[in-house]
Amino acid sequence: MEIIKLGDLCDLQNGYAFKSDDYIDSSETLNCRMSNIRPDGTFDILYSAKYLPDEYAEIYEDYLLRDGDLIIAMTDMAGDPKILGVPTVVDTKGYNLLLNQRVGKLKLLKEVDTRYLKFALLCNQSRQYLKRFASGGVQLNVSKKDILCTPILFRGLTEQVKMSDTLEKVLRIISLRKKQLFELDELIKSRFIEMFGDPVENTMNWKVCKLGDLSDQINSGNTPKGGEQVYVDKGITFFRSQNVWKDRLEMDDIAFIDKETHENMKRSSLMHGDILITKTGRINTENSSLGRAALYLGEDDAANVNGHVYFIRLKPGVNNEFILKILVSNEYLGYIRSVCVGGIDKRQLNKNHIEDFPIICPPKDMQNKFIDFAHQVDKLKFVS
Repeated sequence: MEIIKLGDLCDLQNGYAFKSDDYIDSSETLNCRMSNIRPDGTFDILYSAKYLPDEYAEIYEDYLLRDGDLIIAMTDMAGDPKILGVPTVVDTKGYNLLLNQRVGKLKLLKEVDTRYLKFALLCNQSRQYLKRFASGGVQLNVSKKDILCTPILFRGLTEQVKMSDTLEKVLRIISLRKKQLFELDELIKSRFIEMFGDPVENTMNWKVCKLGDLSDQINSGNTPKGGEQVYVDKGITFFRSQNVWKDRLEMDDIAFIDKETHENMKRSSLMHGDILITKTGRINTENSSLGRAALYLGEDDAANVNGHVYFIRLKPGVNNEFILKILVSNEYLGYIRSVCVGGIDKRQLNKNHIEDFPIICPPKDMQNKFIDFAHQVDKLKFVS
């Protein structure tokens, strides 16, 4: 076992810059783009499919992909750095696939298990290495040179195959578990619609209140003076937009500020049960950071938020879990995207938008009954 450069094992072929004018309604030839590489390393050629004329498969034969080819994302997808440097193995599903610009094809120079190479590039160390060299404004890019300089832990072919087989078994188990969790979430969503109908269209004619009237406080945080320079290793939890996701808080990339900075930002100090909602983001991406909402369940005055996150502190007696279920529903996502303001590249929710959010107000006993049901379903997620 040794550490070598990726370039010792393979070369990298860049894709072709097909134009939007090249796309047609349907064919047997597709453009393999960034969006077909999923953040978890899986490949989905039919995701946001773009079709090309069938004669392109012959004209651009040098860019034709085959089953088992290993490709890698050289640019983030619509500003989401989770895709940068992600590798995947191609599955053509019988289509002609043509490699697009900013997607690289790794051409093996030595006998290597393609699956092993994918897992090696997908590991956190390789991803972090490439992020260090990424550059750009709206989108981050990594060069062919930097990709081929990525350090790889190299093993003998027999050990590569053995490790790949084991990892694939683990991934199948994880995939099955994700499917189960998704189905439980869908059960909760279905129960909500059954009990309350569409929360935006108000198909059951419930009383509607503005979110501002149900709240004691709605405010965004601030960027502390000095920005990231004031972050510390331990201290007051500091939530940024990348930490606030749909009905959950992600702590992998959490920042901390010291007590003095926190005291200077006292106005945005969080209380247990506050709803956090993100302020800005693009509207045409799968995991847009615009309008994502989650509950803060930590201790009072032990966390703060930056300027890209609003906190909503509801009045006593208002069911924050029920309000959150409304805000994270697919129906409300469409509503949020309809009221936000800004340019094509990035949109924003203003405070007055959030204060004016229409919230259905069914009887409290029905709200509580639904939340009890959601809790019972959530418990099933932890049953082995």
